[in-house]
Amino acid sequence: MIQMGLNSYEKTDVILDSIADGVFTVDENWRITSFNKAAEQITGIPRNNAIGQTCKDVLRANVCETDCALRYTMETGKPVINKPVHIIDAQGRRKAITISTALLKNRNGKTIGGVETFRDMTVVEELRKQVQKQYSCEDIISRNHKIQELFDILPQIAESDCAVLIEGQTGTGKELFARAIHNLSPRRKKPFIAVNCSALPDTLLESELFGYRAGAFTDAKKDKPGRFALAEGGTIFLDEIGDISSSVQVKLLRVLQEKTYEPVGAVSSQKADVRVITATNKNLAELSEQGKFRSDLYYRINVVKLLLPPLKERSEDTPLLIEHFINRFNKVYNKNICCLSDDAMAVLLSYDFPGNIRELENILEHCFVLCKGNVIETKHLPTSIIGKTVADQPTDIGKFRTLRQMEILMIEQALHRNKDNKTLAAKELGIDASTLFRKLKSLNIRTE
Repeated sequence: MIQMGLNSYEKTDVILDSIADGVFTVDENWRITSFNKAAEQITGIPRNNAIGQTCKDVLRANVCETDCALRYTMETGKPVINKPVHIIDAQGRRKAITISTALLKNRNGKTIGGVETFRDMTVVEELRKQVQKQYSCEDIISRNHKIQELFDILPQIAESDCAVLIEGQTGTGKELFARAIHNLSPRRKKPFIAVNCSALPDTLLESELFGYRAGAFTDAKKDKPGRFALAEGGTIFLDEIGDISSSVQVKLLRVLQEKTYEPVGAVSSQKADVRVITATNKNLAELSEQGKFRSDLYYRINVVKLLLPPLKERSEDTPLLIEHFINRFNKVYNKNICCLSDDAMAVLLSYDFPGNIRELENILEHCFVLCKGNVIETKHLPTSIIGKTVADQPTDIGKFRTLRQMEILMIEQALHRNKDNKTLAAKELGIDASTLFRKLKSLNIRTE
């Protein structure tokens, strides 16, 4: 809260002009009474033109009409801290800023208006976009070196028309990779059809994949196209391929070998111009050796294999994914949550995520439902994960409670895994070697 006399505006302008953040004050009628130099630079509007105008006409922010932070403070007396908004500057450019507000009172404690400070986040937004571009491919986000290697070869895989097998635990993003391959391929303008093979019994799965003719069985009143027909010219994604029966395996093998299939009840074959991408959370090579999965089908779908590591093996991605989900849920729930507290972040960094990325997404949505402020605290996390982060971890990771301690541990473990090779450790951590050397010095980490 700022206190000032009614006749001290000249002195106040001198003080405010020395501040790097934009600052302006308004009276009780929302007319701007002061406007510092940083505010001029950020908005592109001269002080003389701003003073006397209403703040909404000067800032032209996206929240002025519906969710004005200064109005909220003037009506409730509660300050707003670092709320992200966008304004339109004098050149018509959209700029990202963060705003903070407080009441403006005179020496007698009477409210005479409000004050708002705002910080230009344009450079930060540009850096954020560069980071996201560097660490993303389509809708996949990762700085993990194994995923980065997949990013490098994904365009070549997409350009070909070969079958692709994606192996990984449930929730690791197998469908995202399948969609990325489709979106980068020459088939991108045609359909992408996803089928969860484990969700349907064999009798339904066959008719779902290949369709059926009228009269093929009871209630088959008319012809129905299958998923292969719907994906014609595009891509079909068969998730949990390891769960299909031997009879469906035979029919799928024919599609891959001869590019034809027969709808249930049909007397003639139908051509299939479809790219097949499959995924599983099982080890198909072992199932094939055990005779539980046809080896000839395994070799047909395994022309190119992508192996996705679980989230616990790519912990450097956790903060990146958290930021991604926060941005998504802010739009869904119309909130302005900025981040996690250090304690909450430490809990998530020490958790092994048996449900992988999908579990992390669900945890953050749980937090969004409970969090009423701008920062997610430990109390907003599901109680089911808090105890597990300490008791169930085989390493010392659970005892650390700050980001600095977590960062030290992650760097030390990366160095240990790479036998103190700093170049390899930096690559695994997703940072430049020069950045790792600076962190080793600033965090006082000793190496051999």
